[in-house]
Amino acid sequence: MSEIKLFDRWETNIEIEDPGLKGYLNVNPVIVPKTYGRAAKQQFHKSTHVNIIERLMNRLYVSGHRGKKHLLSSGQCTGKSMNAWKIMIETLEIIENKAKKNPVEVVVRAIENAALREEITSFQMGGIMARKAVIASPQRRIDLALRTITQGSYHKTHSTRRPMAKCLADELLAAYEYDSSKSHAIREKERIEREAAGAR
Repeated sequence: MSEIKLFDRWETNIEIEDPGLKGYLNVNPVIVPKTYGRAAKQQFHKSTHVNIIERLMNRLYVSGHRGKKHLLSSGQCTGKSMNAWKIMIETLEIIENKAKKNPVEVVVRAIENAALREEITSFQMGGIMARKAVIASPQRRIDLALRTITQGSYHKTHSTRRPMAKCLADELLAAYEYDSSKSHAIREKERIEREAAGAR
């Protein structure tokens, strides 16, 4: 299995440093990260059976709306699998050239850094809405990290001439370095955890 490389180029035998994400961040060796939705209808199967690079590519199709008011949608990000593959391969090449490291490891470390630990939930108490800090589950931590990384990349390429691959590479490198001044995902993580600390 050690000879299998992602896109036949990059090794995926990477140690997960965050103990809370070890069973949910899948870096199993695979050549073509495409499962054709086989894990979509079974709970937790996307975490145990789908490679993390494929999950990031799936987020590129529709990166999601910014906020509840649909301030900025991701209409132009929808497309075919080949487009997502081209963006992902180009992103990994840019990361490899800039960081001089295995780009898959950079992606894994960026997701670990961007995965928040606490968030806020709202519930009704009498006639008022109360807010309370709750611990985020491991699968939700990864889901939110992937969403904020792709949304931050899409916002940087929206209405500009910068290609999506370059924006995604910059976002992943900034999250890998834990640079909140450049990474949208790290800023969102710090904001939500700061609000959760105030709602304890």
